[in-house]
Parts: sequence; structure tokens; C-alpha cells
Amino acid sequence: MSDKARQTGLIVALDTQDPIQAKAWAHAVEGAAGVIKLGMEFAYAAGFQAVADVAKNQPLFLDLKLHDIPNTVGAAVKALSHLRPRMLTLHAVGGAEMMKAARKACDEAFPEGERPLLLAVTVLTSMDDRALAEVGVPDDTCTQVLRLAHLAMKSGMDGLICSAHELKALREALGDKPVLVTPGIRPAGAAKGDQKRVMTPAEARNAGADWIVVGRPITQAADPAAAAAAIVAELTI
Repeated sequence: MSDKARQTGLIVALDTQDPIQAKAWAHAVEGAAGVIKLGMEFAYAAGFQAVADVAKNQPLFLDLKLHDIPNTVGAAVKALSHLRPRMLTLHAVGGAEMMKAARKACDEAFPEGERPLLLAVTVLTSMDDRALAEVGVPDDTCTQVLRLAHLAMKSGMDGLICSAHELKALREALGDKPVLVTPGIRPAGAAKGDQKRVMTPAEARNAGADWIVVGRPITQAADPAAAAAAIVAELTI
């Protein structure tokens, strides 16, 4: 798929512990967001019934970054199936057997074929080369991302969570097959926060992202609906 033809969607990250706030944000961005994201902070604080309530009318990206032994991750995928997420994350560093167990469990839990996309996290966008070295990875960020990306796709994953700065390399290495979901997106002029590898929405689209994830620049805006709509407009220019 050419960059010009690529349709890049917006995922809005609802990073809060408050179900009332999450519902308000979800309602505000309903016309612009293709998917809403709820992660560990919300699920652990509010519970999975609250996850279901917030995502009642919108596609859900359930960002739990599963990482454990294969049997445990497989069981967790089945246990989460009642939420019917559109996307579900796990860490590629869990290894091939763990990812294969997740894919097998996903296929079994959704025999009708409406299973979520399994997305493997490569390198967190809060990490850089120095942070990788601190945990024993001697290679640079892009090399590690590509290593984990190849392993993930061979292990049955549908796509990858990656920084915008690795998008071009991933497209060159893997083509159009993986669904590439990119956090760390900041509109021009927005604060980077705790993200170290960031791009604007248009830059990420042009680099090959299928979906971009935006949180605080939307949810902390005076008008979240307008902020989301502005990003969607930027993606369609």
C-alpha cells in the first residue's frame, strides 16, 4: 500500500482511573475516534466491568501488555474474551511460545472469526538506546524492534506496537502485512510528556502507521472532541 493510499485511524487513550471521566471522554471523541484504548491503569483501578461499560458503544483496544509463561497468557486471553476487544496487546519479549499460545487461545475463544487483533509490543516508546543497554540489550532500538517484530509475525501476531521512528524500517522489512499501531504521537506544539520517540500524526501516517494512539493532547485539551477532530483532519490531508 502506498503512503498516499494509506488510511490511518485514530485511537484515543483514556488514561484515567475514574470510570465517570473515562465515559465522558469516550462520549466526547465518539465521532472522531475509530477505537478507544483502556489500559492497565484503568482496568486495575476500576475493574473489568467498568472496562465493559466504558467500551459499550465503541471498539476497544485493551492494552494490558500480557507477559507471562505461555499457559498463563493463553488462559488470560480466554478470560478476557468476554470483553470482545478489537485489539489486545502482549509483549514480544515473552517469546515465540508465549505468542503462539495467545494466538491459539484467541482462535479458540472466537471460533466465529471475530477475534481481536493480537498486537505485539516491541520496544516501549519510553525507552531509548540507553534504556535498552540498562536491561542488557546491546543493540540499538531499531535493531531490537526489527528482531522482535520478525519473531512476533512468525508467531502468529496480527501486528505490532511500535514507535513512529521504526515505522519505515518495519514497512521495508515486513511490507504491508502487519497492522502497525503507533503510540507517542503528539500534534505539533504539544508536550512530549514521558515519551522519548515521538512524531506528529501526519508524519506517522506518512511513515506507514495504520493506527496512531493519542492520549493527553486530546483528553487534557479544553475541548477533547475538537482536539480529536483536528487530528483526524490532519490524518486525511
